[in-house]
Amino acid sequence: MGVQTPPLRAEIGLLLYSGCQMAMVHGMSDLLAIAAGFSAGHGGPGLRVSHWVPAEGGGFVRGFDTHPGRAGEPDILIVPGRLAAVVEADEAAPYARWLLAHHARGATLASNCGGAFLLAATGLLSGRPATTHWMFADAFRARFPDVKLDPDKIVVEDGDIITAGGLMAWTDLGMRLVDRLYGPSIMLETGRFLLVDPAGREQRHYSSFAPRLTHGDEAILKVQHWLQAKGARDVGVADMAQQAGLEERTFLRRFKAATGLKPTEYAQHVRVGKARELLEFTRRTVDQIAWSVGYEDPAAFRRLFQRLIGLTPGEYRQRFAVGASAAA
Repeated sequence: MGVQTPPLRAEIGLLLYSGCQMAMVHGMSDLLAIAAGFSAGHGGPGLRVSHWVPAEGGGFVRGFDTHPGRAGEPDILIVPGRLAAVVEADEAAPYARWLLAHHARGATLASNCGGAFLLAATGLLSGRPATTHWMFADAFRARFPDVKLDPDKIVVEDGDIITAGGLMAWTDLGMRLVDRLYGPSIMLETGRFLLVDPAGREQRHYSSFAPRLTHGDEAILKVQHWLQAKGARDVGVADMAQQAGLEERTFLRRFKAATGLKPTEYAQHVRVGKARELLEFTRRTVDQIAWSVGYEDPAAFRRLFQRLIGLTPGEYRQRFAVGASAAA
């Protein structure tokens, strides 16, 4: 009697393309193999991982397979990101067609970082929530305005479509997939082994305020530079409009059109950005930092900070301070 081949839970395929993040490809493959190992240790099913590469005559073929010779198609397909340039529309087209065909056959599609551009080229993200790296958010919105982009999220799980944010968000994506396939026990075992926190994270804990500066409105750009130089302290809309040389209503309309934010929201981001720097590099108390960036009410500053960053000032300092932190 021959040796019985253990059953497989699913096949997860990674779609490789020019310049894609190979650290994510190999890291995800290892993460999934580790999870499958823990499953096998409990008498559970295995997992097939495959890498798909463009074929010379068109289409895609398996460039790597943990279970070669077995028939079947991927149940989940993942598009890695790139370290720099995002995928342009012409380059994305053949990959998008291939992903669409697999999705039509029932595959779940996922992306990491800038891979969301290639995934969005399928049209499947239209009207749906998604995320990508926070630095690519403006470019993504410009190309795919009908996608409900939320760059604050590390992972957006929307049934048959899963998107993950930053370059290292593939670890979060991998943990979600393990949870889907094997449940929380195997997911927690995998996380403990890899020293990966399975708890939900958000990109806004890490992203810095990157204002739009290439909009072409010189009057608004002048105000942006002025706000940055002042740290946006002790300024109101009237002051900004005067600096721009515009009537207040005109200024409000043009500022929102150019930056995507209301002037008061923009000033809050500038002040909170300065506060983050002080939390990271000084030992001042949170109250002192609130006063130094222009908030007379430290409690109001704490509420605003948590709303924008997703952490309290004390939690932010504990996580990101350089050296020993001061009291929160």
